[in-house]
Amino acid sequence: MPKSKRNKIVSLSKTKKKGREHKESIVNAIREGAESYNSIYVFSFENMRNLKFKEFREQLKSNSRFFLGSNKVMQVALGRSASDEIRPGLYKVSKLLRGDAGLFLTNMPRDEVESLFNKFEETDFARTGSIATEKVELLEGPLDQFTHEMEPFLRKQGLPVRLNKGVVELVSDFVVCEEGKPLSPESTRLLRLLGIKMATFRLNLICRWSPEDFELYKEALDESDVESA
Repeated sequence: MPKSKRNKIVSLSKTKKKGREHKESIVNAIREGAESYNSIYVFSFENMRNLKFKEFREQLKSNSRFFLGSNKVMQVALGRSASDEIRPGLYKVSKLLRGDAGLFLTNMPRDEVESLFNKFEETDFARTGSIATEKVELLEGPLDQFTHEMEPFLRKQGLPVRLNKGVVELVSDFVVCEEGKPLSPESTRLLRLLGIKMATFRLNLICRWSPEDFELYKEALDESDVESA
């Protein structure tokens, strides 16, 4: 009788070793990139959508490379201070890897990079916990956009509905979401049914490094932020 794979014992030392090897490979890849690419950018992201990001990355892979993951690992790769940075000035880049951030290494001209990032914007349906960007309210009366088969599902989402001669009818006004408040699972489902997209996936440049200079993009940041980070 063949052995069950479900009962296979995995050594914790092996999993730790693999995790360490993976981190080391990332560190090495970033350090190699820092030597081979002309400039390095830190960017932040809002409402990440993996598929859209993958498409964006594919467009630029001929002369650029992205790194996302543990900020700590990326900081180690670049150097956390002037004493251990791998190239002059890169510790400033390292200090700005906070929160939802990544590295972009490229040989593209600065103007082209700035244009691509500034124009990049993808709208999508919001996820549970996202903040509503507007108030959405449904008024009492027939909901012609929904078929009668959907009436039970709509009731499960909290909508006060009934069937009236085969037509889904809202028996009273209903607020799907309030501007500035987190979206519930029910609200996100209803917004998707209504075709209302509240999430915008954006990439924001934070800084640029090259062997010649260092530049901060965000107005809220200045040199003191880099030094105190």
